[in-house]
Amino acid sequence: MKLVIDTDPGVDDAMAITFAALHPDIELLGLTTVFGNVTAAQGTRNALYLAERLGISVPVAEGANIPRALPPFKPSVHVHGPEGLGDLPAPEPTGKAIGESAAQFLSRIARENPGEIVLCPVGPMTNVAAAIDLDPDFIKNIKSIVFMGGTLDRHGNVSPFAEANTWHDPHALDVVLQSGADITMVGLDVTMSLILKAADFSQMAKLNPRHGGFLQDISHFYLEFYKTVGEAGCGFHDPMTIVAALHPEMFEAESTPLAVKLDGEEIGRTYRTSGRAPVRVCLNLDVERVKATFMDALATN
Repeated sequence: MKLVIDTDPGVDDAMAITFAALHPDIELLGLTTVFGNVTAAQGTRNALYLAERLGISVPVAEGANIPRALPPFKPSVHVHGPEGLGDLPAPEPTGKAIGESAAQFLSRIARENPGEIVLCPVGPMTNVAAAIDLDPDFIKNIKSIVFMGGTLDRHGNVSPFAEANTWHDPHALDVVLQSGADITMVGLDVTMSLILKAADFSQMAKLNPRHGGFLQDISHFYLEFYKTVGEAGCGFHDPMTIVAALHPEMFEAESTPLAVKLDGEEIGRTYRTSGRAPVRVCLNLDVERVKATFMDALATN
């Protein structure tokens, strides 16, 4: 699978990137960065650092630092830490982002690999909407979009109605949902069905002292946040999205036209609608197989 991850790293983003880099059936062709858990500049720095410590050479393109229509947001430092990687201080990668913007890179990589690229946005959808604006052929060239965000039948995590990524830029998501792309939504309906506890991160460290040990190190701050909101552990948000792209058979999905609230107290809420191309919305999963798929990637590298 040829994969590009649009990311705001982020502890669970780091898990997703690690899984993609280590899995033998994934060819990671690039990382694009967006605001959300961190600023776009912090995200770029973190993405470069993660790629370097994973030993992979992939282009990193910096993208949007503000939403499409809403006022700017402050980073989620209370969730992911002041620099995005838990308690870790600001990393110092040696590489630099490429000269293209995220939208330019997404357009080019899709054009160079027509019908082959699976795009996994695991932050706000701002860069993807910008790529659609930039290139009328982008949706035709991309194979599919499998994104982390939204919730259909479960409550939100930043409001009673909305998940964080859809709340941060609902206007961008609306552009993507109306684009006619092949879209799968991996939202809180499934990501909060697989809860990782401290013991799971300890297992990662045992399976892979270098990469799993790093994930354990950055998990402590993240797990502490989840305790403050009454959860026994952290949701498997971003890494589950990569697993869903690679193994859709592990998920049960409803096909439905989807819309997002653009204003009011329910802003960011994703909901069933009509008159649009249907989206696959993951609503159930084989929890043990999904978890084992992630752990196996760590164990074999």
